[in-house]
This record gives sequence, C-alpha cells and structure tokens, in this order.
Amino acid sequence: MIPNQGVGVTEFDVTAVRKRFSSLSDDFVFLDAPGGTQTPDEVGEAVAECYREASGNIGFPYANSARIGVIVDEARTAAARFLGSDPDEIIFGASMTSLNFTLTRTLGRTLAAGDEIVVTRLDHDANIAPWLELARDHDLVVKLADVHADTTLDLADLERQLGPRTKVVAFSWASNAAGTIVDARAVSELAHQAGALSWVDAVQYAPHEPIDLRAAGADMVLCSGYKFCGPHLGIAAGRREVLETWRPYKVRPAGMDPVGHRFETGTLPYELLAALTAALRYLDDIGGVAATAAWERQLGERLLAGLPPATRLYGLPAMTGRVPTFLMNFPGISSGRLSVQLAERGFGVWSGDNYYAPGLYDRIAWGDALRVGLAHYNTLAEIDRFTEVLGELVSGPQ
Repeated sequence: MIPNQGVGVTEFDVTAVRKRFSSLSDDFVFLDAPGGTQTPDEVGEAVAECYREASGNIGFPYANSARIGVIVDEARTAAARFLGSDPDEIIFGASMTSLNFTLTRTLGRTLAAGDEIVVTRLDHDANIAPWLELARDHDLVVKLADVHADTTLDLADLERQLGPRTKVVAFSWASNAAGTIVDARAVSELAHQAGALSWVDAVQYAPHEPIDLRAAGADMVLCSGYKFCGPHLGIAAGRREVLETWRPYKVRPAGMDPVGHRFETGTLPYELLAALTAALRYLDDIGGVAATAAWERQLGERLLAGLPPATRLYGLPAMTGRVPTFLMNFPGISSGRLSVQLAERGFGVWSGDNYYAPGLYDRIAWGDALRVGLAHYNTLAEIDRFTEVLGELVSGPQ
C-alpha cells in the first residue's frame, strides 16, 4: 500500500486493499465507480458501533451523548483535512444535491433580480438545476459556458459570459460523464476578477485527486461520501468569510456555531458521520488520495490501451487531464444490451444517455453510451479481462 514511482509503473498493494472489502471477495468486477464505490468493511462497522454505543442525540450529560459529540467533531476534522478547509467550515447534508439546493437557496437571499449565475455544459445537473430553480424564483439570469469538442471547458467562452452582474460561477471540477478535469484555479480566478463566487461540484474529482479548497481559490466545494468508499452523505466546505455573511434557513433554537453548522437543518445522521470518518481513515491508511490517484492512472492507461478498435471514446484520449471515468459506445451496437451482456459475464458497468449532464449530452450527442469508471480497488488483471470480453462482445454477432 506504499506508492513508489518507478519507470512508468506505480506499485500499489491492491491485494491487501481488497481484503478489507467483503463485496470484493468474489470474481465480479465493479467498474461503476462514478455511480458509487464499494465500501470497506470498517465503514459498515463504524455505523454499527455508533448504533450500539452512541444512539440518541447530542448535548446531554451522559456517555452515549458525549460519544455523539466526539463523532461529530471527528467527522468535521476528517472532512476538513480531506477538502483543505477548517473544521468549522464543513457542512453536512443528506446528499450533494440536497445540500446544494439548501446552500443555493440560502445564497439567494443576497441576490437581486437581474443578477447572473454562470454554469457550464460540463456540469452534472446537481450544480445547474438549483441555480435554474433559484433564477425562476428570484428573476435571475443563468448563463451557460460552452465546451470544446473534446469535452474540455472553453475558458474563453466562460470569460465572455462574465459581467458586472455575475454573482456566481458554478462548475464541475471533473465531469461525471466523460471524466474531463477543469482547471479549478483558473476558473476561480476568473470568477473573482468578476467579483463572483467560485462554486465547485467536486463529486467526481474528490475520489480521484487531492483537494485543497484554498489552493483552488474556491468559495464553496461540494462532494459525496459514497463516491470515495464512504456513506451516502453530502459534504461541503465553504469559505468562512462567505458563510458568515449569509442568513441560514434554520429552526430558531438551533445553535449557530460552528459557522458551517448554521446551514445544517435538523439532527445530523450521526451514524453516517462515523462512517465518513472511517472511510477517510481508510484512505489515509492506504496512502491517501495522492497514492490511489497514481494507481488509478496506471489502471486507466491499461484500459485505454486495451479498448477494441471499434470503440468511440468521448472525451480525452489519454489519462492526462482526466479522472478514470470513460464514456464510450460502439457503432451499430446497443449500449444497453452490451451492459447486460457484460453483467452476465461478471462486469458491472452502466449504460445510459445523459448521465445527469444534459448540457454536455446536448453538445456532444453521444446517444446511448457505456460509462466505465475505475476505483483504486480495481486490478490490472480485472482491466485485462474486461477489455478482452468487451472485444469479444463487440466483434461477435449482435
């Protein structure tokens, strides 16, 4: 589990990693990480331990309640370290999508009719729809920045969308459909030059590359725990100087400290916070995201090299500038049928159309496509088996 950069090779003890996952004990190959990863057993054990020893609620003078307080503090500290923020800037919610609706609605209290939000075609709709709904309610303007044919963000077009009424630039750090990475620092700088906030959907980036909110210049970063071996939980980190200016939607007796807690509605899911801390400890234990990223790049290169000649790949052709999420189809072959055939042969991949990225779908028009996504627990042998079987299926009678 110790990363070691060699000549084109990264050593990673994936065998030891896989032993921590009961779900990886058979021969089925999970290539569906963009939709959600498998979880190590310690994550489920953390949930069970919470129910056994820390059920109830926080703030009372007995042991179970005190343990809940520890769980919350540990989760904020672990999430802050993961996102490059301070613990008091962390906000938890039911999912990234629900958390984003809450936070955008809160920001909306500071906006006026005619103010502008810039989003991009690369985005998952979880970072577009909340702004569209807010615009309908407050007579705002939502502008759409374009992408190039290779699915990279058109920074020049984004800059053209900015103006004196721009209040937010919302974008995905990595595409959930094609895997393309956005230069978050460059976009944040453009946003700030226009006097706007930088609002980042990091759901697909966070599992694959280290995050530092401050280094990226972001004002808000959101992600989902279940994309990096954790629980179904939304996580956000907001810059304190921004959060302190907002008036939250909150029941009146609820506490207002720390600042991130202002935007958490109702009782927190303590068992999921325990699971999140367990997942992040697990990632630390295997070398952190920097180590897993190096291994995933090697897996991705192996996949790209082994794809059948007939593959139509959407997005970047190499691992540079992308996370290991790949969108592909095969002329004349139903991707839906192909995904079923692959499942029957022991490979889990998704088939779909827009993958909740309607702007990108409209721009690139791939029809139906397979989405293949890798995680650090995949092996080179799994990749080789997959590309071999895929080649047989697409070259045989349909």
